[in-house]
Amino acid sequence: METETAAALKLVRDRLLRARKVVAFSGAGISEESGIPTFRGSGGLWNSHPIEEVATPQAFQRNPKLVWDFYLERRRDALRAKPNPAHVAIAGWQERFSFCGVVTQNVDGLHRAAGSRNIQELHGNLWQSRCTQCERVSEDRALEARDLAPCTDCGGLMRPHIVWFGESLDPEVLATSARWMRDADMVFVIGTSGVVEPAASLVRDAKRCAVFTVELNLSKTALTPVVDVSLFGKCGVIFSRADGSGLLEQAPNRRRTKLSRWLRD
Repeated sequence: METETAAALKLVRDRLLRARKVVAFSGAGISEESGIPTFRGSGGLWNSHPIEEVATPQAFQRNPKLVWDFYLERRRDALRAKPNPAHVAIAGWQERFSFCGVVTQNVDGLHRAAGSRNIQELHGNLWQSRCTQCERVSEDRALEARDLAPCTDCGGLMRPHIVWFGESLDPEVLATSARWMRDADMVFVIGTSGVVEPAASLVRDAKRCAVFTVELNLSKTALTPVVDVSLFGKCGVIFSRADGSGLLEQAPNRRRTKLSRWLRD
């Protein structure tokens, strides 16, 4: 097993040396290593409430305060968390390649906190609110319970800027994410089970476009048969070990001073 792991790391390292466009596709596993509870922890319950009572449009219509209390607690969890070595390593790729993008299913903001700039948040952002009437999105750093806030533009009720069960992903975010992953030289699939759609289909689409795909996870997932290489273990540990063996240090700096045409198009 150790020999297989060493061979897999060498293969990834060799491909990374030739890469120009790299995308990290991340899921809950990368943030769990920073101390953020998984969304469906505790048997799918939060304070004895099923997740469906706090993470659907219908739940917000029935009891918006309860839903806000849930997301305020998630904000407090996220605030206590810090980017781990995987977040930091991904952010560092920006200085080494023509383009480094992050497509994430997470809403906690840890990729941004680590310094990543090109980020597509498939499921929204915990630190933003959106008006239920005019759709205006604004930053919202509140942490404690409060009266329900009206939109400053139209007076509509503000909701968490999160994609809930039964809602569609933002089509622009989805389209940009798909393009980044199809056009990349390498895609790292980090800490995701590969069962949440349509996010998981982005990895399959990239593989169909002959993109070299690398999975990092604690164990096998639904995407393991699809990717080119799987590295099993904690994401932060794998990145740290990879750094020490030269995975990133040997990579030439291919970053351009101007935004790449690929990103502009």
